[in-house]
Amino acid sequence: MAPDRIHSVVAKYFAATRAMDLEAWVACFAENATSYEPAAPAPLQGHAALRQFFLGIVGAFQKVGMTEDHVFVSGNRAAVKFTGRGIGKNGREVVFEGIDVFEINDRGKIQTLWGYWNPADMMAQLQG
Repeated sequence: MAPDRIHSVVAKYFAATRAMDLEAWVACFAENATSYEPAAPAPLQGHAALRQFFLGIVGAFQKVGMTEDHVFVSGNRAAVKFTGRGIGKNGREVVFEGIDVFEINDRGKIQTLWGYWNPADMMAQLQG
């Protein structure tokens, strides 16, 4: 798969987080996608689980989004160092960083995502 296509998928994913757009975010994933998130007790499988996860995270914020700081493409995968910023519903500012590793299928959808970030740190910032 061409690197520019991988970059495009990654850009759409992060743009959807910044817009807090559930449907645009879920549309980045294949129907049978799997996401391994440290904030989830088990792998998220399929669009229904992804929706529930997104709503759970976004539900704690007035505004939140992630920006891709560095994108490294290799074959049909990309490793992305990101920075997340948000304002909790309680008015507290949050900054968190991490790395997401994406595997993109031949249809240009995220097939598998591995998230590496610290949800406990994010929640501690929210709670002050």
